[in-house]
Amino acid sequence: MQYRTLKNGTKISALGYGCMRFTTVGGKVDLKKAEREIMAAVKCGINYFDTAYVYSGNEAALGKILEKNGCREKIMIADKLPYYLIHSSAGIEKYFQESLARLRTNYIDCYLMHMLSDIQSWERMKALGIIEWIERKKEEGAIRQIGFSFHGDTDTFIKLLNAYDWDFCQIQYNYLDEHTQAGKRGLRYAASKGIPVIIMEPLRGGRLVSNLPASARKLIANYPVRRSPAEWGLRWLWNQKEVTCVLSGMNSLAMLKENVKTVSTAPAGSLTESDQALIRSIRTEIRKHAKVGCTGCRYCMPCPQGVDIPAAFSCYNKAFLEKKNAARREYFQVTSFKKNRSDMTKCIGCGRCERHCPQHIQIRKELKNAQRILMPLPVRAVMTAANFIANLDFHQK
Repeated sequence: MQYRTLKNGTKISALGYGCMRFTTVGGKVDLKKAEREIMAAVKCGINYFDTAYVYSGNEAALGKILEKNGCREKIMIADKLPYYLIHSSAGIEKYFQESLARLRTNYIDCYLMHMLSDIQSWERMKALGIIEWIERKKEEGAIRQIGFSFHGDTDTFIKLLNAYDWDFCQIQYNYLDEHTQAGKRGLRYAASKGIPVIIMEPLRGGRLVSNLPASARKLIANYPVRRSPAEWGLRWLWNQKEVTCVLSGMNSLAMLKENVKTVSTAPAGSLTESDQALIRSIRTEIRKHAKVGCTGCRYCMPCPQGVDIPAAFSCYNKAFLEKKNAARREYFQVTSFKKNRSDMTKCIGCGRCERHCPQHIQIRKELKNAQRILMPLPVRAVMTAANFIANLDFHQK
């Protein structure tokens, strides 16, 4: 395992475990499967596990697994304060204590302001006494490092970096987002201030693996050095000395094994100019085909009307990366043959989703575009009939 260093000198594995994508069954975390994967990760030397208060079931699952296996002291837990839900100083302590209880621990190694998006939000938290609260928790040893996760533009990111003496930060960054979000300029600015940077969405929710256009796959297949799409994406990140840790939502042992193998042979500066040119070519091919830059993070959910927005955009992109009929079939399967439909016809244009989208997607507009492709009249009729049948089935049960 390759290790890099946090601000306090602690060694952190260059590959971190993102818990947001634990496998779920019936809406609950598959605890046995998650335990196998987490313990395999610990055995491989991964020591950074990222969760959040709003990741349903994640904190509790991670806490149970670590307690059962007696390995809490071997790893670092990164958790996040949902500041957007807090309206009083008492609320800060309330959410923190709930997280500690779920995690079955009395301290959090790396605590983040979750999805801090602007200076105004930070100023609001300061008015509630967040700085004094942080200092107190650090003195008590309940928080070891303080940081923030960010989705937004580079200029805002730099302002937030300058607004407080942060121990670390977390950004979305990958070869498609090289110059969007915090971007390379933000990454390098953080490094210039000595602030370690944790990377989320390194493969854009798997899009840089499973949704690559055929032309991009061909480039990879014909390249002299044989590497998977995931490996190219991760190596591009680890090649940069400013990157401290890359989070991966590894929900299979095979994925874990591949990523551990990759990180062990991917020190900073290891990509050749030819390798870099390949990645630039892959990026060009992707941008020719994709319609919506959705990562599947699900911050837009739940929709008040029940629309499954990430599913719509995933299938919409697949309609152009693969075949329209295959994308329509998948969309039908995931949204219509169940008691409560979650397709795009239920959208009333309230805009709630857009206020929470880290990618700043014009969701209402893009849903209309997606609906035209995925739900032409004949398909819509079939989906309505399937939903009617599904409801009959539910009522009979």
